[in-house]
Amino acid sequence: MTEPLSDHTADVIVVGAGPAGSTTAYHLAKAGLDVLLLEKTEFPREKVCGDGLTPRAVKQLVAMGIDISEEAGWLRNRGLRIIGGGVRLQLDWPELASFPDYGLVRKRDDFDEQLARNAQKAGARLYERCNVSGPVVDERTGRITGVTAKLGEEKREVTFRAPLVVAADGNSTRLSLAMGLHRREDRPMGVAVRTYFTSPRHDDDYLESWLELWDRRGPQDRLLPGYGWIFGMGDGTSNVGLGVLNTSASFKELDWREILKAWCASMPEDWGYTPENMTGPIRGAALPMAFNRQPHYTRGLLLVGDAGGLVNPFNGEGIAYAMESGQIAADVIVQAHARATPAQREIALQRYPRVLKDTYGGYYTLGRAFVKLIGNPKVMQIAAQRGLTHPVLMKFTLKLLANLTDPTGGDAMDRIINGLSKVAPKA
Repeated sequence: MTEPLSDHTADVIVVGAGPAGSTTAYHLAKAGLDVLLLEKTEFPREKVCGDGLTPRAVKQLVAMGIDISEEAGWLRNRGLRIIGGGVRLQLDWPELASFPDYGLVRKRDDFDEQLARNAQKAGARLYERCNVSGPVVDERTGRITGVTAKLGEEKREVTFRAPLVVAADGNSTRLSLAMGLHRREDRPMGVAVRTYFTSPRHDDDYLESWLELWDRRGPQDRLLPGYGWIFGMGDGTSNVGLGVLNTSASFKELDWREILKAWCASMPEDWGYTPENMTGPIRGAALPMAFNRQPHYTRGLLLVGDAGGLVNPFNGEGIAYAMESGQIAADVIVQAHARATPAQREIALQRYPRVLKDTYGGYYTLGRAFVKLIGNPKVMQIAAQRGLTHPVLMKFTLKLLANLTDPTGGDAMDRIINGLSKVAPKA
């Protein structure tokens, strides 16, 4: 491991200790690099999320050596239950060589801390309550060479320095904005709102997805844009939330917290999704999708996770892609670090956006087309009514939406999905 020159100097600075940042820091530290992991809050901390992890995310946790046993507080799930069009369909996660056949549930405040502590254990130096205020830029080259931050309760001004910086600071990514990387308006954006209820449905083997959201409070039932979820937490509570896309006509004018309340009010009473059973406030967060901020590498700065708009446009899943992009970024940085000259290191670093596009570009392009379609509630309704009555079609849809295929040697469904992703433009 490279010896740190000081507490505030390293080989790499990672800004943000969410799943993307902690995974990046873990893999860098494991490879022997000196890493500073800077987190603006203090653990444990709250994040808006469905708390449900698909097999893609499980694979990343296994690769990082995290204990995902039930004894360690993880709840396993067997698949996805889809409800819509008057149909209720239960689909197990596919059996694949590349991914496990189970998902997990864990609260985000606890989940993020586990990943951050895991990075620390691998050798990353974690600073909590370290609010990064901006980049330090070399005026001669325009490259980022560190960050300024306010540290601790007293907000002491500190400068951290490293030849490479990873922006893992989420959707708002102040660091990327300060480096001139703005959000692409031609890419979809989602919003998630969720809360927790004490409920007898807390112990569920399946993640539950509702393809139709109905507001049944008025004289006439009204179909709302978006989809809903119910995830049993196994601790006496359910995580109940909804996701909505900015492609829906009513995106700006609706109060999503009120829509969540209306949807919960339409549920059977014995499920307990009533105001008196709510264990916390309704919280919301943006879901930046389909590479909505690019380039993913420029002038010494790499973007991972939500900072680079890595959320899957098909299903709103962000954690798996945050962790995967963290691993990809770390692999590229480790190879670049071993090069002898700045020019050679730059050639290695320029590979990062290309690997991301090769990995996700075609699939995300398909996802953008899908998002445009389902932005219309009527299209969503027809898809739910027609599609859910065909279990084979729904098995295909689950693989497509959850991005779960074997890249080689898979079945016909895998080959179709992989083929479509290959021919779609990698924008």
